[in-house]
Amino acid sequence: MSQFNPSFSQESITKAIINSLPDAFVEIKDMTGTGDHLEICVTSPSFAGKLLFEQHQVVMKALSNEFAKGLHAVKLHTKIPHQS
Repeated sequence: MSQFNPSFSQESITKAIINSLPDAFVEIKDMTGTGDHLEICVTSPSFAGKLLFEQHQVVMKALSNEFAKGLHAVKLHTKIPHQS
């Protein structure tokens, strides 16, 4: 089986999110070891007052170019600082 070689990186994903949410803290974990299925946790004060689906929309829009480059699946968590 050939190794998947995406044209994006965890760094480019973090930059894409930070470009949309400059105050965000981003954590990324590779869920499968192939680099195209990621768990992403984004913490940002900008999420205050937004519903969960609205928070996810902001992040998914920021990642649109990364999906075009080969990102396949994202398990997304969003939260406001000091929120469990």
